[in-house]
Amino acid sequence: MPFEVEDYLELIRLLQERPEWRAELRRLLLTEELLGLPGLVRELVEAQRRTEERVGGVEERVGRIEEYIAALADAQRRTEERVGRLEERVGRVEERVGRVEEQIAALAEAQRRTEERVGRVEEQISALAEAQRRTEEQMAQLVEAQRRTEEQIHVLAKSQELFAQRQEWLVSTVEDLKNTVGELKGRVLERTYHEKASAYFGPLLRQLRIVDPYTLEETLRAYLSPEEFSDLLRLDLLLCGQPRSRPEVTELWIAVEISAVVDQGDVERARRRAAHLRRAGYRAIPMVAGERLTLSAEDEVRRHRVAVLQDERALLWEEALQAWTEDLKA
Repeated sequence: MPFEVEDYLELIRLLQERPEWRAELRRLLLTEELLGLPGLVRELVEAQRRTEERVGGVEERVGRIEEYIAALADAQRRTEERVGRLEERVGRVEERVGRVEEQIAALAEAQRRTEERVGRVEEQISALAEAQRRTEEQMAQLVEAQRRTEEQIHVLAKSQELFAQRQEWLVSTVEDLKNTVGELKGRVLERTYHEKASAYFGPLLRQLRIVDPYTLEETLRAYLSPEEFSDLLRLDLLLCGQPRSRPEVTELWIAVEISAVVDQGDVERARRRAAHLRRAGYRAIPMVAGERLTLSAEDEVRRHRVAVLQDERALLWEEALQAWTEDLKA
């Protein structure tokens, strides 16, 4: 009996109505390999799902491989799409099963390579963790070294402060010593000028004599205030005589301030105390005596015509006589 089109259509209808017949027919028509293909695909899908879970775990541990994982997920998505299309086409295109198997094999190889890469990433993560541990140890060492450095800096700062204090004390001590030595040398010079007054001042004055200001108290107090009189009593040396170069001046008083190093203060005191004597009616001129003069003292003696005795030589003597005795008559 020939199999007509109507019979084919009737068979199709019956298969649609009877699913069990359709399943039996599929079992008879398809090979065991083809029937097992959906299970194999599901296993691959399940393996792919596990792969995604592992990749997700790697994503949580290593943020810097997110781009690679995203690319892998995209490739997996495309693979799933391809596998889905294969499932839809398996029932109709038997001859393409071989190519599907090749693709499955390629996917398995890709999975293997993916697992190998994931393994390498895990090793890299372990290496990074070890490097991080070593870095933390080094940071701890650096922190400890910094702490010791700060302690040393603190000790150095304290030492520097102590050194500065010591240096300040030494400077003050040296300055005190200089002042003390200067005072001692001044006293020695003052005594020398008193004891050898004729040798130093004899070439300048005839009938030379040393006068104690206190012996002039009655006259001085009549013209000076108590402070001025007390100031005059502190004069280092008071001399009286007749100038050899000015015989018309019958009597001249010299108010002498003595210091090893004559400074501006010595010049000012000589001028002030000579002025006290002149206000009391004595023909007096100021003079400073010493081993050397400071620059400011040199300027002052020249500006105010103050006589100078230095190294047994009289300087500015004639200028001082001219300036301080213009109003004096013989």
